[in-house]
Amino acid sequence: MKKQQGFTYQKDKFTVSGLTPQPSQQVRPARIRECPLQIEAVAMDFRVPAHAPFFAIVETRAVAARRDLVIGDRHIDPRQWSPLIYNFRHYFGLGEPLGKTFRAEV
Repeated sequence: MKKQQGFTYQKDKFTVSGLTPQPSQQVRPARIRECPLQIEAVAMDFRVPAHAPFFAIVETRAVAARRDLVIGDRHIDPRQWSPLIYNFRHYFGLGEPLGKTFRAEV
């Protein structure tokens, strides 16, 4: 498969990115040591919508996570991490919290 203009193939993505591989506890792919939020997950379902065959919906189940970031046994504490969000070719972090919906459990 040929990469689009501006992209290159790098087999060893850890080395080229300057990140450190770390063995996972319960899944085969390596984790990224520098990543502050560590969640290992297995794919439970995989769907390609008929109306949008250019993307897939992957449902996962978390099998391991950093315990200091978990509230109870089900929720990641949103105050303990700051995700990097990729939105239409731009990267964003989170700003100050603006509120939550009535469905928010934590």
